[in-house]
Amino acid sequence: MKRFSLKSGLLIATVLTGFISNSIQAQDLTSANLLIKSEQYDKAEAMLQQLIQKEPNNSKYFFFLGENYLLDFFADTISNSLTEFTNKAKEAFQKGVNANQSDPLNYVGLSKVANYLGDDQTAGDMRAKAKSYLPVYKKITKKMIPPAKEYAFALAKIAESYITDGEVDTAKALPLIRQALTLDKTNPEIYLIAGDIYILATDGSNAIKNYNMADFADPKSPTAKMKIGNIYVRGKNLQVAIPYFEEAISIDADFAPAYRELGQLYLTAGRNEQSTTNYKKYLELTKGNIPAQTRYVTSLFYAGDYEEVIKNVEEIFAVDKSRSYMNRLAGYAYYEKKNPDYDKALSFMDELFKTVAADRILWKDYHYHARILMKKNQNYPKLLDEAENLELQLKKENARYAAATAANKPKMKPALDQLSAKTAEVKASLQKADGELNRGFRSYEKVLEFKPLDKGVLNEMYGYYYNFRKYNQAAKTMARLIDPATGDPENYMRVVRAFYTGGSYKAADSVCNVILKKDPNYLPAHLFAARAYSRMDPDYKLGLARPKFEKLLSVAKADSVKNGEEMSEALEYLGYYHMDKSEFNASKAYYNRMIALDPNNKENKIKGYNGLGQIELNLAGTEKVNEARLPFLSRAADAYNRILAIDPNNATAKGWISYIREFEASVKKGINPNEIKGTVNDAATGAPIAFASVRVKDTAAETMTKTRGDFKFEIPQGMDTLIITAKGYQAKEVPITKSRTYTIKLEK
Repeated sequence: MKRFSLKSGLLIATVLTGFISNSIQAQDLTSANLLIKSEQYDKAEAMLQQLIQKEPNNSKYFFFLGENYLLDFFADTISNSLTEFTNKAKEAFQKGVNANQSDPLNYVGLSKVANYLGDDQTAGDMRAKAKSYLPVYKKITKKMIPPAKEYAFALAKIAESYITDGEVDTAKALPLIRQALTLDKTNPEIYLIAGDIYILATDGSNAIKNYNMADFADPKSPTAKMKIGNIYVRGKNLQVAIPYFEEAISIDADFAPAYRELGQLYLTAGRNEQSTTNYKKYLELTKGNIPAQTRYVTSLFYAGDYEEVIKNVEEIFAVDKSRSYMNRLAGYAYYEKKNPDYDKALSFMDELFKTVAADRILWKDYHYHARILMKKNQNYPKLLDEAENLELQLKKENARYAAATAANKPKMKPALDQLSAKTAEVKASLQKADGELNRGFRSYEKVLEFKPLDKGVLNEMYGYYYNFRKYNQAAKTMARLIDPATGDPENYMRVVRAFYTGGSYKAADSVCNVILKKDPNYLPAHLFAARAYSRMDPDYKLGLARPKFEKLLSVAKADSVKNGEEMSEALEYLGYYHMDKSEFNASKAYYNRMIALDPNNKENKIKGYNGLGQIELNLAGTEKVNEARLPFLSRAADAYNRILAIDPNNATAKGWISYIREFEASVKKGINPNEIKGTVNDAATGAPIAFASVRVKDTAAETMTKTRGDFKFEIPQGMDTLIITAKGYQAKEVPITKSRTYTIKLEK
């Protein structure tokens, strides 16, 4: 639950002083309420308990006691447990119901408890129960029972029960408060409640009007003055606010909250000396005890003075180490301060969890704990990259060391040992970071036990899972945010992208199918379904992605301008797919569509012409009659020259044109150019590696292995080295010898 407006004093202590039944000892109850207004909740509780002992059947005392517990909680939502205080309040209200079942106030109290706990059903039931003991509004008379004044106060309290999370349901609260004011124009507490409702409805004019009416009804009460001052503080008009707080103090020099509000105001204005003076007075009036200092520290935290928070927590621990719940404030402050210290923040939070009973741990404790661990390990992606690079480097150096001569090994050993130590160090750091991140995500789950399906928390988790490359967890977290009945396709797509990036292609495709059932023409889902199938069939052997990309084209062509990028990707895939299957006419058709797709898209044209050039080179390579190769080579050269017309510095096109010229020269001389062939296999399993790149070093001459790992192509004369690469394997250089057949093995 969010910190309500009560934290800033806006809604503090709006309990009854004007409405007292004949059986209540008015002076004692008034004294208890004065203690509540001065935020001396412990003393107020003690006085109310004494009144209950004297009159155990007086339901009103139980109502005020329950309200006191709720106000006590909201005075310090960081240190106090919502569960503990709402349980105490609920018990008091229930005892009030048992004492007098026809008194509506305790049902209103129970509705407040339910409202704060997010139980809308129970809150509504309790309000209805309270109203059932009130006559119909239009039939109210001065001689009615209960009296109109009591009826008006009950209506005001029902209206107040619609306040939660710093917001108010004005549609339900305002009619009730207006009825209450019509019935009783003399009770200052009703005006205060009205002002609180209007301020939450961002109606400052009506809020001030009602606070002024409260002041008129009870000129000796400082509460209305303080509330008007708070309105000006909210509007950042601090100079106008100060006189109202000072007037509250002039009415009652012992009115502690006004000193606290002045202390916070001066702190916000940077007038630290005046802030300290007023805070000291506040502590003095509240007897300078630890609970009062705790509230002071809480005020400092919300005012953003985190260094002072840390200092005061240390002072409290020096006097009373049993207040272990104060660890949370120090932990929060170390996280929030300008130069965060996440290690210290974590140490305080860990101490909190170790020393405070589980039922006193707040949801925000888990939230801060999670955020601290996330921030503490924000370099996790860099650690992943560093560990991967070091592993590859170490493997390479170990291979060099193994192949070195006995004479050279001693020279290489120190550098190798240093690299091994560095690799081990980074891997240890990565392992520690993984452990801390897992703790952080467990704390996020704890938050969700308090606040199930909280969108803000789930979005936070999703973001961290994704940034830390835990893509499958990111996808599953995002899925928890989606209502299957009304889910936004873009939210579903966030799930798809996370699964896809994490390599869970079947899961990505299954979510795409969910989207397409809702909207058969939703293009992003078609695109990622096609990409997923492409990844599941990387060697094109099964042709899984072909129908997916064809469907994508069919849907996208409805608006080829808007969907140009998606169409381009589909055309590129299908062009290469058919070329790989030696279906050259179909391949040409797709590449020509790429070229014509957008006259202003240079990238599409370059890709399309490159595809056409590759087709002609493939045809030239498979042509058995030497002279018949020349037309294919001419068309290939034309395709690459078109690329140079678009991009005169295109290195790839220049390299292929150079290769084509050498090829043509060899053909014209009547001799076959240097033709080599071979296979590329996995060194460990012997399995063929499809789509490995076989390139002549320092040239653009390149071919790709077929599905059986075989290759054949003609290379420029005078070349001495081949470079073979494949995804997931180490690159390898192979000397070109007189042999024209090569068996090449790649290591993972």
